[in-house]
Amino acid sequence: MELHVVLPDESPAMDPGTLIGLGTAAERLGYAAAWLPDHLLPPVEYNDSYGGVYEPLVTLSYLAAATSTLRLGTSVLVLPMRSPFVVAKQAATLDRLSGGRFTLGVGVGWDRTEFASVGSDFATRGARTDEAITLLRHLFRGGGPFTGRYYGHDAGAFAPIPASGVPIMVGGMSDRALRRAAEHADEWQGVGLAPAEFARHVGRLRELTDRPLRVGARIAWRGGAAELAERVAEVHAFAEAGADSVAVWFGPEAGAHDRMAEFAEASRYAGAERGPTG
Repeated sequence: MELHVVLPDESPAMDPGTLIGLGTAAERLGYAAAWLPDHLLPPVEYNDSYGGVYEPLVTLSYLAAATSTLRLGTSVLVLPMRSPFVVAKQAATLDRLSGGRFTLGVGVGWDRTEFASVGSDFATRGARTDEAITLLRHLFRGGGPFTGRYYGHDAGAFAPIPASGVPIMVGGMSDRALRRAAEHADEWQGVGLAPAEFARHVGRLRELTDRPLRVGARIAWRGGAAELAERVAEVHAFAEAGADSVAVWFGPEAGAHDRMAEFAEASRYAGAERGPTG
């Protein structure tokens, strides 16, 4: 099982160099992937619930140039707030710039006020997300005319074409999110779930599709020895529940490097004590 990191992106005061330093450190420490959150215009100041001060696709392009093996992804891009044509162009470019290391993680979003602020219809966000993913796949295969309910074009050349497509991850815990992942995605990520709940969601996902689909969980650890042991044990419980990866958010940027290193070492030690987890 892979250990991933969710990089801090919640403080306008954070120097962008901090993200690059944490990303390169994650690669050295053995984390397999780094994820960034997304919010375009939250109704309050950026905080733990509203990450995405630095736009994730632009920032991951910057990080791609500083790393060589670390996978890069969004957890998650609020797709129905954006033009899928622009997202397709950005994702295909980032795929090429990173040497095929990018995963486009998408979700439908949850804040009605933010949708209203950017002029995006909240009620149709699920249907538009489904169609947008279909359009993204279409463009990644070379394009051509596309006719949908919300998006479409009669002509136009799309490039660059991703050599192996761009993997798409769907986030969300609702049954509709699981259906979306089963129908459209290469990967699903659950947030805020205990390992037993995660296992039930994975079971439901396997009922919905027999396609090979990676599954991952996302947790948080802000520090503290007692909670460290709990979170490391939780990582192993997720592995036993079928997770292919667990992504950890280590709190604000202050001390994040040390917490990231401490967690990686504790996880390796626990893995040696328990035996392989995946």
